[in-house]
Amino acid sequence: IAGSVWMVLVKVGDAVEVDAPLLLLESMKMEVPVLSSDPGVVTEIFVAVGDMVAEGDPILSITY
Repeated sequence: IAGSVWMVLVKVGDAVEVDAPLLLLESMKMEVPVLSSDPGVVTEIFVAVGDMVAEGDPILSITY
């Protein structure tokens, strides 16, 4: 889903599990959570609050 980054919920070094919320997007006045598809550790974040993202855009890197 396309939208703007409303809130980043993780930081570099955080361990995440499957379905952990990573960030919230604002799209059409709705908050849409982006969930982790895999477990691992967040190694890099490519977006910031206010950035526009589209489906398929990289938002962060997770190392397994």
